[in-house]
Amino acid sequence: MTVYVPPLKDLRFVLRHLIGLDRLAALPGYEHIETDFIDAILDEAGKFLTDVWFPLNRSGDIEGSHLRDGVVVTPEGFKDAFQRMARAGWLGIPFPEQYGGGNMPVTIVTAVGEMINATNPSLAMAPGLTQGAVDALLEHGSEELKETFVRRLITGEWTGTMCLTEAQAGSDVGALTTKATQSDDGTWRIKGTKIFISFGDHDLTDNIIHLVLARTPDSPPGTKGISLFVVPKYAVNDDGSLGEFNAVQTVSLEHKMGIKASPTAVLSFGDQGEGSIGYLVGEERQGMRYMFTMMNNARLAVGLSGVAVGEISYQNALAYSQERVQGRPLGAPRDEVTPIIGHANVRRMLMTMKAQVEAMRALVLENAFALDMAKAHPDEDTRHEYQLYADLLTPVSKAWATDLGIEVASMAIQVYGGLGYIEESGMPQFYRDARIGAIYEGTNGIQALDLIGRKLPAGGGAAIMGFIGNMKGIDAELAAGGERFSSMRKLLGDSVAALEQATGWLAMNGMQDPNQAAAGATPYLNMLGTVAGGFFLSKSALAASRLLEEGASDKEFLEAKIATARFYAEQLLPLGTALLGPITAGKENLFAIEPDQM
Repeated sequence: MTVYVPPLKDLRFVLRHLIGLDRLAALPGYEHIETDFIDAILDEAGKFLTDVWFPLNRSGDIEGSHLRDGVVVTPEGFKDAFQRMARAGWLGIPFPEQYGGGNMPVTIVTAVGEMINATNPSLAMAPGLTQGAVDALLEHGSEELKETFVRRLITGEWTGTMCLTEAQAGSDVGALTTKATQSDDGTWRIKGTKIFISFGDHDLTDNIIHLVLARTPDSPPGTKGISLFVVPKYAVNDDGSLGEFNAVQTVSLEHKMGIKASPTAVLSFGDQGEGSIGYLVGEERQGMRYMFTMMNNARLAVGLSGVAVGEISYQNALAYSQERVQGRPLGAPRDEVTPIIGHANVRRMLMTMKAQVEAMRALVLENAFALDMAKAHPDEDTRHEYQLYADLLTPVSKAWATDLGIEVASMAIQVYGGLGYIEESGMPQFYRDARIGAIYEGTNGIQALDLIGRKLPAGGGAAIMGFIGNMKGIDAELAAGGERFSSMRKLLGDSVAALEQATGWLAMNGMQDPNQAAAGATPYLNMLGTVAGGFFLSKSALAASRLLEEGASDKEFLEAKIATARFYAEQLLPLGTALLGPITAGKENLFAIEPDQM
C-alpha cells in the first residue's frame, strides 16, 4: 500500500526563504498573502487531497475510464471527489475575484498544485486543463464569452479542454485540417477530428467546453492560418441553461501506459451534419498566439507533475527502505542484519532522489514567482524583465523536471527491488503515470529547441545572462560560509562557468548553422536545469545556515538542507558540468552515417 504525506515543511521553506512571501505580498492585489494565511491554505489543501483524492489513485488506475455506448464513465468515486473539490472552492483559487475566483498568485497555486498532482495525477488533469481554458478566455475572449463560460468553468460546474492535435499533424500543429465556416448568425461551424484530448469526454460535469484550433476559409497554410474557437459539448442558451447536443462525438478512448483514469479521447466535431457550433476567440488567424496562453501555463503544470511524482516516489522508497531488512552492513558480524537504508548503494539512490526533488521544486516555484512578477509588478520594465526570465525557465521546468520525475520513479522501483516490479507495490503506477510528462505539451526535445532558438536570444540574451550573473552572485556568501560550503562554492562556480561557455558557443555557432546549436539543445537544457538546481539548493543551504545561527528550532531539518545541497553539489553538479562536451560537439557525429546505415 502506498503512502503520501504532504511535503508542507519543504514547501513552506521554499516559499518563505527562497521565494519570499513578503515579495508576493508587496505586489498590487496580493496584499492578502500573509504567512499564516498561506500556511492555512497549504494545510487544508494537503488534508483534503490526502483524505479525498489519494485513496482513489490506485483504484482509478485499476478501473480506468471507459467508453460505454458512446458515454465515457470515469472510475468509481471520481465524480464525487471532483465535485467536492469544486464545492470547497479549490478549483477557483487562481482566478480573479470578479469571476468568483480566489485571486491567488501563481506561486501559491503551484504549491497547492504539487499536492494535487501527487495525490491523483489522472484526476488532476481535469482542473489543470480547465485552468488553461479559463486563462485563454480571460486573456483573449470577448466579454460575452467570459460571461457565458468563465464563471461556470471556475466553479467546476463545467470543465475545459485543449483541442490541438490531429492524427496527420502530431506536434506539427500547422498541419492541422479542422475547418471553421462562418454562419449567417455570426457563429461558426466546426468540422474535423482531434486526437489525444485529455478529459475530452467524461461524466464529472454536465458540460465540457472545448477550445479548438481550426482553419477559416482562405487562410494561409501553416500556423499563421489558424484560429481559436470555443465549442461546447452542449449548446448554451441565452439564460445559461444547456441546449441541444452540439455534435461533439467521442470516437474512442486511448489505451494508455499510465494515467489510465484520465480519459484521453478522439473527438469528432460536427462530421455528421452541418458541423459543431463554435465561437471565435479574439481575432481570426490569431489562434496559435492565443493557444500559447494555455500551452505555457500547461508546460509549467506538466513540469510540476514531475516534482509531484518524484516526491511521492521518494516518500515510498524511503519508507520501504526503513522497513525492509536484508543483508548485513559491511564489516559487521555475520548474524547482524540491517534495514536496506543502511547500505551505501541504497543511500545513494535515496539521497539522489531527495536532492533532485528539492531542486525541481525550487526551480518550478521560482518559475511561478517570475510569472507573478511579470503579471503584477507595478513597474513596466520590471514586468518585462521577469517575463523574459519566466520564458527562459518554462522549457527547463517542463523538460528537466519531467525527465527527473521519470528517473526518480525508476529509482524508487530499484529501491524496492523485485517487489518494485510488481503492480501491487504501487511503484509501477508512479513510473507509468510519470512517463507521459516528457511527451505532453511539446516533447522535451521540442522544449530544448525552443530554449535555444527562442528563449536564449530573446531580449538580446538578457534573461540567460542575468540568471548566470545571479548564480555567480552568491559566491561571496558561500565563501563566507566557511569549510562546510567550500565544495559547494567550487563546484557551483565550475558549473556556472561551463554553462556560460556553452551559452556562448551556442550563440556563436547557432548563427552560422542552426543545426550546430540544435545538436546540443537537449544536453544544454539538461545542463541549465542541473546548474540551476545546484544554485537553488546552495541558496537553500545558505538560508538554512542563517536560520541555525538565529537559533531556529528545527535544527535537524535545517542541517539536512545543508547536507542535501552539499550532496547535490558533489555528486550531481559535476554531471551537468560534463555536458559541456556534448553541447559543443556540434552536429558532425549525429549525422556521420546515413539513415540506411543505422
